[in-house]
Amino acid sequence: MIEQRPREGDDSAPQQPPRDGLLARAATRSAAVAERWFPNTLVFALLTVAVVAIAAMGIGSGPAKVASVFGNGFWDLIPFTMQMAMVAIGGYVVATSRPIQRVIVRLAQIPATERGAVAMVATISLTSALLNWGLSLIFSALLVRRLAERDNLRVDYRAASAAAYLGLGGSWALGLSSSAAQLQANAESLSPSLLSITGVIPFRETIFTWQSLTLAAVVIVVCVSVAYLTAPRGDSVRTAADLGIDPSDPVEDDEPRTRPGEWLEYSPLLTFVVVALVAGWAVQEFADKDPIVAISALNTYNLLFLTLGMLLHWRPRRFLAAVTKAVPATAGVLIQFPFYAGIAAIMTQATNGGGDSLSHYLASAFTGVGSSTLFPLMMGAYSVVLGFLIPSGGGKWIIEAPYVMQAANDLNVNLGWTVQVYNAAEALPNLINPFWMLPLLGVLGLKARDIVGYTFLYLVALLPIVLGLLTLLSTTLPYHPPVQP
Repeated sequence: MIEQRPREGDDSAPQQPPRDGLLARAATRSAAVAERWFPNTLVFALLTVAVVAIAAMGIGSGPAKVASVFGNGFWDLIPFTMQMAMVAIGGYVVATSRPIQRVIVRLAQIPATERGAVAMVATISLTSALLNWGLSLIFSALLVRRLAERDNLRVDYRAASAAAYLGLGGSWALGLSSSAAQLQANAESLSPSLLSITGVIPFRETIFTWQSLTLAAVVIVVCVSVAYLTAPRGDSVRTAADLGIDPSDPVEDDEPRTRPGEWLEYSPLLTFVVVALVAGWAVQEFADKDPIVAISALNTYNLLFLTLGMLLHWRPRRFLAAVTKAVPATAGVLIQFPFYAGIAAIMTQATNGGGDSLSHYLASAFTGVGSSTLFPLMMGAYSVVLGFLIPSGGGKWIIEAPYVMQAANDLNVNLGWTVQVYNAAEALPNLINPFWMLPLLGVLGLKARDIVGYTFLYLVALLPIVLGLLTLLSTTLPYHPPVQP
């Protein structure tokens, strides 16, 4: 008997589930390993404390010295911690407002395929992070939740969540919320000793150069491509339901007023007053200063975003409810940042008998290259290594800047590009360091181990490309001495 094979186009032919490609299979295996072995984010921070403390004692710093600088430095970054928490809160408040929520719902209806959905999340995460990393995290996370609600699309919740995090691991430091670029653009943000080395470097010499914009574009293209190719299909997909997660959000309507004293909570009157005051201040701020310098101040940035969130929520009651929901997403930042401040203190202040610290040894190893051509490559590698230990764009820049910027001056390397070398390389460790994942994970109901298997593949893809471009593009920029205010 001759076997009858189904003809092409025959509707009776059995439909075979799509098979994953090589990258998608690698992502699935990587995810399985991470889910089994990757530690909790706090454990990661505490482990780093232990490693750095042992290393400091290994170079000759005494245990009493290490303990002293750790305790004294524990609270050093509290103002910056508050600023970073406010970035996350501002982004959350804007992203959860009703007008933005309607945009998210509409966007979630666009993708027709699982891979298209993951690629769209990656694109939005990367591009929105150029404006505000907090907005990128929360907006992208909420988009993943809306995609997971669709009955006609089986999106892998882990892969989509990893794509939502790409702004923090790929593009954020090349955009307006770059801590290092903001610090360097404002003389008042720099210590006198650092200012004498670097001078003031405006945004037009850092994030707004064509070289930086080119690098950002390449990072976005590479990440979106990897997101598309690594997204599982068919039987490999694990949806939110498979993970035991309900992606729907409860519908919350304003409770009816029950007493006269609540009237102002429901009225936009006070919102108008605050928005008008901030608008008046902003007009003066941008009129008196170079707009690029004005927007680069982190406090200005946060105030404008919070005010926008208040305007979008319209009523004080809704605004306060959004802030209340945002605060738990910053809990990890608030409790773990002091530990990283302590780590930074050990690395810079726990010196040996010769007066040298861990930071000095690391900087010497990576910047003592004696070549302007190799300097961006070695500095980028140094920033990647240090980024695993101290996941703070601004705090870590304060540690690195005195060494690397002096080396850039000595080797006649463009100072603005040196800042961008730091920015681009510093973002990469975020892809597997779970610290900045915390606000995202809080919204998605996941643990770091659920997405690190995917984000690791982005790190593998980006590392050689970013370091290569940092080295190549450095040759297109001339050196000029520091510009003092």
